[in-house]
Amino acid sequence: MMDQFQNHILTKFPFLTTSRLLLAISGGMDSVVLTNLCHQLKLNFALAHCNFNLRGDESDADEDFVFQLAEELDLEVFVESFDTKAYAEEHKVSIQMAARDLRYHWFQELSEQLGFDYILTAHHADDNLETFLINLTRGTGLDGLTGIPEVNENVVRPLLAFSRETIEVYARENKLKWRDDSSNALTKYLRNKLRLDVIPVLKDINPNLLQNFQTTLENLNDTADIVEESLNAVLKRAIISIDATEIRFKVGEFKKLNNPKAYLHEFLKDYGFSEWNDVLNLLDAQSGKQVFSSSHRLLKDRDVLILKELITEENNGPFLLSEKDTKFQIQLGTLCFKKVSKIENTHSNIIYIDKKKIKFPLSLRKWEEGDYFFPLGMKGKKKLSKYLKDEKLSLIDKEKIWLLCSEDSIVWVLGKRADDRFKVTENTKEILKFEIK
Repeated sequence: MMDQFQNHILTKFPFLTTSRLLLAISGGMDSVVLTNLCHQLKLNFALAHCNFNLRGDESDADEDFVFQLAEELDLEVFVESFDTKAYAEEHKVSIQMAARDLRYHWFQELSEQLGFDYILTAHHADDNLETFLINLTRGTGLDGLTGIPEVNENVVRPLLAFSRETIEVYARENKLKWRDDSSNALTKYLRNKLRLDVIPVLKDINPNLLQNFQTTLENLNDTADIVEESLNAVLKRAIISIDATEIRFKVGEFKKLNNPKAYLHEFLKDYGFSEWNDVLNLLDAQSGKQVFSSSHRLLKDRDVLILKELITEENNGPFLLSEKDTKFQIQLGTLCFKKVSKIENTHSNIIYIDKKKIKFPLSLRKWEEGDYFFPLGMKGKKKLSKYLKDEKLSLIDKEKIWLLCSEDSIVWVLGKRADDRFKVTENTKEILKFEIK
């Protein structure tokens, strides 16, 4: 195996030979073998061990074993202790998911703080098969059937091409010592049940199971590449605009497709949506219809779909603006004002008002039903809801509207229209310039 591993590294991961590496070690056979192989190749690496405090003295014994191994091989070692159960309860996740989140977060922290280029984990071919079967039993798209990636950003899995059997033969031939995790024998965990009860039967039926499985993964990954090309082509046609707060899609581009539901699923699956028939029905729904996930919403606005993250109400005001608050941060940007001697340039983000016509403190707030103002340049008042409708703003655009008010009167619909009652006239003695930057 040593020769195969060396050739595998030089062929697929030559960058590891010149990088500083952090090797995740549990003390089990797989990670001990990976440690031994990397040490034999004289790679530049340190060890990182997580004590999840889930098995009492056994967890502490794993930690002691890792320290001893690091001393024997003259390796730097980092150890972190976690209250995994408390984390799982706080974040409402399973113990397994809690342990995964904790370890990868810590590995990344170590990498950033201490300058490690890559994180090595000891996942192997049997782990890949188990993950495939887990995803298959839970129901998954193509992404869940393409296997564990050998390289995922700065995480590298150099043992993924090797079977558990090959790793065990190497460990025993080289008389390596390792720790056995007693929880691996508990079939209450799905992964263990697959490992102990299901996969042995499959291997008995087909001794070439792992080799055939690898071929299947290669075919699925090739198919995934084709799918991604098709998705990117549709996205290029469908996306109208994209920024930090929202994405806008052309409804018509989805309606041209033979299977729009499938494309909508691929585009939106990472945003928490699950009611895909409701999402599909938006294409033919009336303007204003919405579908919500736990984190986002999808709005039909005429011939556009708008995807937007749900935000908390804590920054929605109202806020008071004193005469000393010449700069004020809001969602739209920074609202600034100052005294000027004359009107210089005009823009939708700039207004000029007669200072004597307002009374500080001014207020900044979101618009409400029943609001009205006197649009600059028009005679008489107008309901703000009617004005926004005439501006053909979507529901989401309407929610972005802020008002600058003096007492109960609207001075400015920010970024849209000033109120005629506060305009500068030939009798104005002091001019205030308000601007959104």
